[in-house]
Amino acid sequence: MSIFAAFVAVTMFIVIRASRNNKSAADYYAGGRSFTGPQNGFAISGDYLSAASFLGIVGAIAVNGYDGFLYSIGFLVAWLVALLLVAELMRNTGKFTMADVLSFRLKQTPVRMAAAITTLVVCFFYLLAQMAGAGGLVSLLMGIDGEIGQSVVIVVVGVIMVLYVLIGGMKGTTWVQIVKAFLLIGGA
Repeated sequence: MSIFAAFVAVTMFIVIRASRNNKSAADYYAGGRSFTGPQNGFAISGDYLSAASFLGIVGAIAVNGYDGFLYSIGFLVAWLVALLLVAELMRNTGKFTMADVLSFRLKQTPVRMAAAITTLVVCFFYLLAQMAGAGGLVSLLMGIDGEIGQSVVIVVVGVIMVLYVLIGGMKGTTWVQIVKAFLLIGGA
């Protein structure tokens, strides 16, 4: 319990300190373009090397053996192929997202609506699984048993995550991902 509370306190301190540098909407939503390449690389690593990924990979290997390992690295290979095939073309159009490119070529309102709805649906189910995994892991580490106790832990972890984003914006979130990357790489 004390290790979890200390981790939350340290990361909340980092988020609050990062939020002091937010002067505009660009700072809050895009980090003010103040992060270097290596910092962004560590933040992306922290995102991909999440505890859920570790647990998912271990579970897939335990259930499916070597095939589970191949499945676990498939998303990374697919991501690289998508970057090679799509990123350059999108960069050449001067747009930032697939919805931007499609709304430039097609009717803007239906494309943006479809992109927003599909993004929210995918994120909802992804976050639901992440929150259940994180809440289950934290409740196991704290020795909390029972469905009600685990549900409370899931809600508390969710509130903490929302606070990170609301207080720090992209700068705070990126710094937390950097810290997470160093902890997970060091732990591995």
